Amino acid sequence: MLLINVRRTRPPCEDDEPWTLSPRTKRAGYRRSTGSKRGEARRRELLDLVIEDLLANGLADFSLRRAARAAGTTHKVLLYYFDGADDLLVQAVHRLRDRRIVNAMDAIGDNDLSLADKLRAVFPAFVGEVSGLRQALDQAMGLAMYDPARYAGLGRAATDQYLPSLLALCPDGWSEARKTEVAQMVLATLRGFLVDWLTSGTIDGAEAGFAALLRAVEREGGSGGVGRRRSGCGTPRRAWTICEPRGSLVSGS
Repeated sequence: MLLINVRRTRPPCEDDEPWTLSPRTKRAGYRRSTGSKRGEARRRELLDLVIEDLLANGLADFSLRRAARAAGTTHKVLLYYFDGADDLLVQAVHRLRDRRIVNAMDAIGDNDLSLADKLRAVFPAFVGEVSGLRQALDQAMGLAMYDPARYAGLGRAATDQYLPSLLALCPDGWSEARKTEVAQMVLATLRGFLVDWLTSGTIDGAEAGFAALLRAVEREGGSGGVGRRRSGCGTPRRAWTICEPRGSLVSGS
């Protein structure tokens, strides 16, 4: 009778992690069980703990060992679930952007508004500070600019996440090409306003620019757009109200 010796191993330094089969042939390494329901649940748990640390302390001086301390585990266990510090950071920032998008979409309320009024409702949630959320995402943007070779994924991933929501705000009667052009313009412009606000230390330029953007979007909608405008939308008024920025793009000082 032929007996096959199949050995079970645990990931290093953590007794409650899922076990994996590891025969000498086709050995898959520590990450083999992360596709299981239990492994995925543990990965998400660790990621949530790291996210809370980023919200509290920002991205400055982020490292695998710091993440391990925040998650109450070891860096070797994190390597069991993630490809390294950069992979962990990218996944955490992705989740933080999801939070920002949900907050922004929830702020709209009435979906029958004009595109300009939707943007007027969305922008405070987009740039407002919510328990460290904006600071962490500002610093992620700063990393993408400071070291694009290493952190370019942070910038590209942001565009991929934000654009679908902006496309969904556009009137249904617009062509896909028109929606894409306007959504890309809005995203690029809002990013520019945010950088100007953070680097200049004053909100005046961003506020004036956003008011001009709303007028441009209203004209775009008036050339064949749909959607109901709030009464008084054409009268001069503060375009949005948010708190003053805190922290630099990278250091958080």
